Amino acid sequence: MTEVASPPAGAIAVRRPRVGWRFGVLAVAVVVVVAAVAVLTWDVPGVPGSRGFWIAVNLRVVSVATIALVACCQAVATVLFHTATANRILTPSIMGFDALYVVMQTALVFFFGSAALSATDGLIKVIVQSVLMVGFATLLYGWLFAGRRGNLHIMLLVGVVLGVGFGSLSTVMQRLLTPSDFDILSARLFGNLSNSDAAYLPWAALVVAAVLTVVWRRRHRLDVLALGRETSLTLGLSYRREVVALLVLVAVLISVSTTMVGPLTFFGFLVATLAYQLAGSSQHRIVLPFAALLGMATLLAGYFVLRHVFYAAGMLSIIIEFAGGLFFLVYLLRKGAL
Repeated sequence: MTEVASPPAGAIAVRRPRVGWRFGVLAVAVVVVVAAVAVLTWDVPGVPGSRGFWIAVNLRVVSVATIALVACCQAVATVLFHTATANRILTPSIMGFDALYVVMQTALVFFFGSAALSATDGLIKVIVQSVLMVGFATLLYGWLFAGRRGNLHIMLLVGVVLGVGFGSLSTVMQRLLTPSDFDILSARLFGNLSNSDAAYLPWAALVVAAVLTVVWRRRHRLDVLALGRETSLTLGLSYRREVVALLVLVAVLISVSTTMVGPLTFFGFLVATLAYQLAGSSQHRIVLPFAALLGMATLLAGYFVLRHVFYAAGMLSIIIEFAGGLFFLVYLLRKGAL
């Protein structure tokens, strides 16, 4: 009986996709289209086709576009992070992106008051936040990988420490705020799909489209990178450069998502893990679109149900984060029991 060789350490096993993976992708795509149409047209005042009807639909387009962008950013960023770290338990939030966003918002209120949040709202603030987050990630990755002793594990450890440090700094400043300022700040620190502004969408869509184009063109390199450091080097891939470039792309996607709607810690992990299981493959040409479609289907369907059935659309991110965190714990305990 022939023994099947196990993948090398620090690698993700590459499996053949399930026979019906195309049907799965098509089914999820149909759910996305149906959910998007339902969100746009359900319970819209006015006669279908009238001027009032289209005005209401155009207002809802912002929510649908925001959901699509955030779902793509979170899903793709998590899959790329899993590939770079060769670990499907970690999420991009471990690098302190969410904590950095929180400390920036908290510092703004702490030094200038809660009025500064609304006074500085605009495209410039979004660009500055995104540049700071991407710059932080680029400096961190470049510095930690520059030396001979630089490796991924040290980088992850430093990311965790910085995340804890940012969180502690935010907590100290929040305790010194007045109750009214703290309430206003807390509303901003929860992921909320209603926080997005239509003015941000064209710029965010342009950045996300550029990143997704780069990722798709490098999908075969990503398959090689998933085989592990030694195998990648043997096949002629510059492992260190590829990992740094991949993590910078992750930082760009997470920064766009976070600055648009706020932190979402476990959503990307949830849809990425479901994509691995349903696709039955680690090939990025399958997993990446599957994860993005699953993310859009989850957010659009959840938004529709909470908005039109339970009339609590603002609770969507809280419920998804709760479900994602619970799924993360179950997955972690199940892996530890095997």
